[in-house]
Amino acid sequence: MPRPDHRPLWDLTAAAGLAPRRFLADHRGQVSLVSLNQASTLDRPLHQFQGQSVLIWSERQMIFALALLQLDGIAARVVLCPPDLAPAHLPDVLQQAQIDVIVCDAPPPIPTATPVVVCAHQPGPAPHHHDRRTRTEWLLFTSGTTGRPKLVLHSLASLTGPLDDGLAAAEATVWATFYDVRRYGGLQILLRALLGGGSMVLSHHPEPVAAFLTRAGQSGVTHISGTPSHWRRALMTAAERIAPRYVRLSGEVADQPILNQLAAAYPGATITHAFASTEAGVAFDVSDGLAGFPAALIGQPGAKAELSVQHGSLRIRSTRTASRYLGDQATLADADGFVDTGDIVALRGDRYYFAGRREGVINVGGQKVHPEEVEAVISQHPAVQMVRVRGRPSPITGTLVVADIVLRASAAQQCFNTISAEILTTCKTALPAHKVPAMLRPVAALDIAASGKLARTHA
Repeated sequence: MPRPDHRPLWDLTAAAGLAPRRFLADHRGQVSLVSLNQASTLDRPLHQFQGQSVLIWSERQMIFALALLQLDGIAARVVLCPPDLAPAHLPDVLQQAQIDVIVCDAPPPIPTATPVVVCAHQPGPAPHHHDRRTRTEWLLFTSGTTGRPKLVLHSLASLTGPLDDGLAAAEATVWATFYDVRRYGGLQILLRALLGGGSMVLSHHPEPVAAFLTRAGQSGVTHISGTPSHWRRALMTAAERIAPRYVRLSGEVADQPILNQLAAAYPGATITHAFASTEAGVAFDVSDGLAGFPAALIGQPGAKAELSVQHGSLRIRSTRTASRYLGDQATLADADGFVDTGDIVALRGDRYYFAGRREGVINVGGQKVHPEEVEAVISQHPAVQMVRVRGRPSPITGTLVVADIVLRASAAQQCFNTISAEILTTCKTALPAHKVPAMLRPVAALDIAASGKLARTHA
């Protein structure tokens, strides 16, 4: 795979080879990469974007990907706007990032005085060769967008740092991801496809899982990624519509049941789970079929991503880390250059296991409960397909632990009371009393946020 060496994204993509069979595809169609050599989706000459700060706001991921290919190396700054950014936050983002122009495929959701450039849905004839010597800043949103949006500054070099892991694609490789490519996890897959010589099938958030997997299968997908929540949905509906050689999980805790289920569904595929964050980049990936990660990864000086655990929290230091937050927000790294991920890990034997997010803790009578830890125990029951553990107000303990459970289709005729009793017996054996759910509730489905993670509520 070509190293970034400060060349822009388009030049690196071209260096990987623009064979006619390479493509980007979404729910509306397919674009050959070779066709982009003399084409543009923008209705303004690219030289007019030289040195400008550009925000890409698009309904289609395809429009975003094409705009990014055209603008990197020309614009001084590109903001990758996720689909779930609240419109009310847009003025603040425009001001923070000092945006000169908005590139979009439809008018912005609220009126703005910032100039707007509308993209075509198919590239039109236009010279694609331009002076691309600008080192463009890439601004990504952190996963939380409910409060004031936080933006981190990456470079193409920091974003492509993890791509030298032996997964360089060949021309026949077709990547796909449930992720939105405007977020770190999805962007990593897009860059793997573009810089590695492969093709890419893009998802579309409102599209049903079965429809996406049908498209991916028809395009010959070989490598595919998503969160464990994505994969649990896929296994419930249309997992057989693809036959991948490589399956990747990230973004949430990959427990043993989901790893086992994927290994059974795709016996010829390598099943890998990775850990990454928008701020810290990719820390590691694990392909041994086991949940957690080897303790030997901690404290390796000189590793591509150096890891440490302090007060139970995983920390990362590497050249893959973002350079800083935009504006006057919190410091990204500590004095030693480590980024605190906020993910809590626990050592059991020679392996670390993820307990959950520090800010996601449920407080039960002054004692902490990580929802993911309880979910991992409940997921071991063969009747459980998905589970979400949450807190519910209680006048006695302050909060009760409640589990919402989606049963597998094969268990639909079983008595839930029997299943519930079996689950509670397992929980009481594996967990301290304050972590055992006070209530198990059957539900038909669980919501997944635009980030691809399980939508969590504490109500």
